[in-house]
Amino acid sequence: MSDEEHHFESKADAGASKTYPQQAGTIRKNGFLVIKGRPCKVVEVSTSKTGKHGHAKCHFVAIDIFNGKKLEDIVPSSHNCDVSLLTENGNTKDDLRLPTDENLLGQIKSGFAEGKDLVVTVQSAMGEEQICALKDIGPKS
Repeated sequence: MSDEEHHFESKADAGASKTYPQQAGTIRKNGFLVIKGRPCKVVEVSTSKTGKHGHAKCHFVAIDIFNGKKLEDIVPSSHNCDVSLLTENGNTKDDLRLPTDENLLGQIKSGFAEGKDLVVTVQSAMGEEQICALKDIGPKS
């Protein structure tokens, strides 16, 4: 045996808890899908007829839920796609960054300055999070 110490640093992440496989033919409009490694909301799905090679194809048009960019993918309907897990457990979260949307940011800042109770909606998928909506639930009690 060698007396040398070995240190290994893992930089890989299987992402097993961030996505799950789902057959392409079962994914519908308003569902969530991973395209080019980005979590997206499906805005359009079209399916071609079975061709001479035996596979119908699904054409997905989707919007990245964090940056709003449009992405497209074509997948055989019988093949699996990665679908992003959007979990909701109800725990209070206090480590969120403020949104970059100036209108939403202004509403949050003025609401806190006025002492209101605010509830924010947070989108979370594949290790990214963002505040996407705000609800005023009245004056602080």
